[in-house]
Amino acid sequence: MTTKQHWQGVYETKASAEVSWHAAHLEESLQLIAEVTSAKDRIIDVGAGASTLVDDLIAAGYRDVTLLDVAEAALDVSRRRLGANAATVTWLAADVTEIELEASRYELWHDRAVFHFLTDASDRRAYVDRVRQSVTPGGYVVIGTFSSSGPAQCSGLDVVRYDAESLGREFGRGFELTSSLHAVHLTPAGRAQNFIYCRFTKATQSP
Repeated sequence: MTTKQHWQGVYETKASAEVSWHAAHLEESLQLIAEVTSAKDRIIDVGAGASTLVDDLIAAGYRDVTLLDVAEAALDVSRRRLGANAATVTWLAADVTEIELEASRYELWHDRAVFHFLTDASDRRAYVDRVRQSVTPGGYVVIGTFSSSGPAQCSGLDVVRYDAESLGREFGRGFELTSSLHAVHLTPAGRAQNFIYCRFTKATQSP
């Protein structure tokens, strides 16, 4: 089964509020985004799924938001929920490790719970290449993954767990860790999952 088939199947068979990663609001992400951006900034949410982050960004005045997810079914959930506001969003149904993104397009790249599914080093390199390509010099990257004490699997798939140092190594030179925080996510079933959120600043010049 391909990655696309897996996630398409998840969103075709489960309600968005039933998946383990569901949260009413992505509080940690919103905090890390609001601290460094304004409503005029361009944001991409990678692995957006059916997340309400876009709703909260629109409510806060952001008007240039791109949602990327490998599963069209996940994006459809958000489209329906947003109603007329869906027309203000750019929708990309694609694999983040394969898509070609516009150079220096985004002031901020956000990802909650995609990167930790990339268990193959070549996929992680491809991911970071897309970040380097599409984030403006001096822009930001906000990543949320399972922490070193988090689950070893999610949705039946293996994951890679991180701390701030190991996540920083994946991005390498040209990205400075400027903030990190730990959080506990409670799944709809009441299970605790330990996350780490890191914010990196992209260098203004190539390393």
